[in-house]
Amino acid sequence: MPARFSNLDSFVLRLWYGPRHPVSVLLLPLSWVFLAAVKLRRLAYQRGWLQSERVSCPVIVVGNLTVGGTGKTPLIIRLAALLKARGRRVAIINRGYRGKAKAWPRQVLPETPASEVGDEAVLLAVRTGAIVVSGPDRVAAARRAVQLGADVVLSDDGLQHYRLARDCEIAVVDATRTFGNGQLLPAGPLREPAARLKEVDLTVLTHRALTAAEAAKGAYRVSQLKGLRHIKATVQLLHAVALVSGRQRTLESFRGQTVRAVAAIGHPEAFFAALRAQGITVEGRAFPDHAALSLSDIASRGNTAVLMTEKDAVKCRGFADERHWAVPMELQVSAADEKQLAAFIDAMLAKFPVRRVGPS
Repeated sequence: MPARFSNLDSFVLRLWYGPRHPVSVLLLPLSWVFLAAVKLRRLAYQRGWLQSERVSCPVIVVGNLTVGGTGKTPLIIRLAALLKARGRRVAIINRGYRGKAKAWPRQVLPETPASEVGDEAVLLAVRTGAIVVSGPDRVAAARRAVQLGADVVLSDDGLQHYRLARDCEIAVVDATRTFGNGQLLPAGPLREPAARLKEVDLTVLTHRALTAAEAAKGAYRVSQLKGLRHIKATVQLLHAVALVSGRQRTLESFRGQTVRAVAAIGHPEAFFAALRAQGITVEGRAFPDHAALSLSDIASRGNTAVLMTEKDAVKCRGFADERHWAVPMELQVSAADEKQLAAFIDAMLAKFPVRRVGPS
């Protein structure tokens, strides 16, 4: 693990998710300024001083209140499948973070280079088969998606992007970390006050493998979600897929050997902990979220296997070899919560009969 990032990541975790930290107290005035800006912007849209813009199909926003990974991408993949099973032409839009495309918005295909549109966009195109459009202007991306034939739009990480009008909001909360110390940036991990969850249509509470540090700090604070409409889901690792050949291998087959694990995601330790929960001995190598990866970043000694997230794998397709494996993640829900999620989607879609637009 790069020492500089490892030290910074550990410090931020202590600051935001550990016991009360003196640096967090010092940063509180900046958090108050941030809170004032958030409230003022929210009020501007509510009063009509700033205008939200609609597109000609329903928009479902999926986002979170905190910085860092919450399991949002597996949920979007699950929602896309549910919507497609109901005969909807689904589009997913996202900001194309770290993408270097010369023109936006940009349609994303499974073979599109991640360097141009961002890693998450390519992963979503690969996993869902949906229309995927990236671009920092969410309204322009949604309109392009409609032109391409979408009759429902999923906005990835769009909870705070109020310029795009939405018909449904789904918030994702990591059950192991919830809201940390409850403070807004930079003193805490919150982008908006936790009370914002009272306004969303559904909260999805995602469970992951607990790291020792998280368990010791008592970060499991699900009681903060009492009274909210929510379902519970588990983010589960499926198997390993060879980047070169596409061959599948069970995670159990890696037991008894040491592997190198690479993660450039919002919460790298969650990935490493999930692998260890499978009985695998892991040498973790963490990078900042969405970081570009090179051959040296995913190198290993001899024939040591390298396991990485799917989001990282799409950035390494051009230089990976037989030692490199992607580990897909899937959202698992109970039968009762699956029924509730399906009913929620059906009730939302009932308000918007299918109206074909754009190319067939």
